Amino acid sequence: MNFLAHIYLSAEIDELKIGNFIADSVKGKAYLKFPEMIQNGIILHRGIDSFTDGHPIVRKSTHRLFPFYSHYSGVIVDIFYDHFLAANWEEFSTTPLPQYTAGFYELLRKNRSILPKRIQQFMDFMIADNWLLSYASLEGIQKVLQGMNRRTGRRSNMDQSIVQLKEFYKDFEEEFRQFFPELQAYSEQRIEELL
Repeated sequence: MNFLAHIYLSAEIDELKIGNFIADSVKGKAYLKFPEMIQNGIILHRGIDSFTDGHPIVRKSTHRLFPFYSHYSGVIVDIFYDHFLAANWEEFSTTPLPQYTAGFYELLRKNRSILPKRIQQFMDFMIADNWLLSYASLEGIQKVLQGMNRRTGRRSNMDQSIVQLKEFYKDFEEEFRQFFPELQAYSEQRIEELL
């Protein structure tokens, strides 16, 4: 899953949200330098990634993209699934997406000093361009994929995957809808274990 899903799956606990959000920038045991609840968010993120990567429904989505994008397919599927979460947000939250994302950005601002340098470097761009809200539109997803492609030195061709998203939109959406409730249940159980 990508940023929006990781934040959403953090049970409205601010420290869990922060940890879940920064986890990809915290390698190995470096998570131990953070406060306990942020550590738990990092652990939760790693569990979500393992659960997602090994799930047969997600693998079905990834397999559809693999001939075109090879090992980048999983990253693309994560972004696609965040699109379906954002595009159908009212089914998952009573807080409107613009308000939810604004609240998260404010949480990042308040906690900037404890965020890893990498997060501090891109956070302002993320907020200015409202990445999380942009996931709801195909245009927003296209921009995200273009940015990801630039970060891979244009080797991944991820920006081209919007073609497959449009062509197989219903298939990807159905797979997301089958998978996401299982991921929600996994996350809820994992949070209970961590707290």
